[in-house]
Amino acid sequence: MTNGAALFSRFAYPPNSLGYCGPADTALLGELVSDGAAPDDEFRHAIAAFAGAWPYLALIGNCTGRDPLDPAVVEAYWIGNALVEGIDLLTWGNSLDERFRARAGLEWDRIEAAVNLGGVPNHAFHVFCAYPWVGLLRTGAVDQARLVLDRCRIRWGRVVGGVDDRLLVEGRPLQWDGRRLYLGGPQIELVRRPVDPAPPVGPGDVVALHWDYVCQPITPLQLAQLRRQHDRHLSIANGHTAALPRRLDG
Repeated sequence: MTNGAALFSRFAYPPNSLGYCGPADTALLGELVSDGAAPDDEFRHAIAAFAGAWPYLALIGNCTGRDPLDPAVVEAYWIGNALVEGIDLLTWGNSLDERFRARAGLEWDRIEAAVNLGGVPNHAFHVFCAYPWVGLLRTGAVDQARLVLDRCRIRWGRVVGGVDDRLLVEGRPLQWDGRRLYLGGPQIELVRRPVDPAPPVGPGDVVALHWDYVCQPITPLQLAQLRRQHDRHLSIANGHTAALPRRLDG
């Protein structure tokens, strides 16, 4: 597995490049990961500026006796793996209380309920359960909210070709029927190649995507883990208990 800082950057650079989160210098993370030999302290300084993601990494790391930038911890947050299934519920709930209760206001009850319904510290929880966009959908602000949810979630697709320096990827966009979110039919989109040139990507590869970038190719197990966490938190966002066991072997 690649080092944790580079793995984090593959997934974090897309929203940072658009100015949505992370360091104000939106070129910094891309430069660090493409350099291939950037000092660890430079990565840590940049990554700690991701106020949304870093506390989840710290939580998973602290609860599992690992460094927040251990590759398995980073994978647990962005894609999902067995580490998130064993997080102590009290510690997890207290972490969310500290971060979100004061600023969430009346929305805090929704976040707290998501934990009780089976939510775990994964990026899909942050998108579907902590962000306010699902609530905005229900107020009628459909187009913008659905687009943000679709782009911000870590999604998956299969590379079917390329155009110039972009890739054509077939995936399933997020849709809203007025009551619930669901995955629509297959659709091809034109996206950017990974910011990290290390993982070669080509036709036939199954990839993880964030905003308008391919992050990296993923294995069948990683795809299963990604879909597991995505579907779990999508179910919670739709008001259903995530009927999943606490641990996935492998």
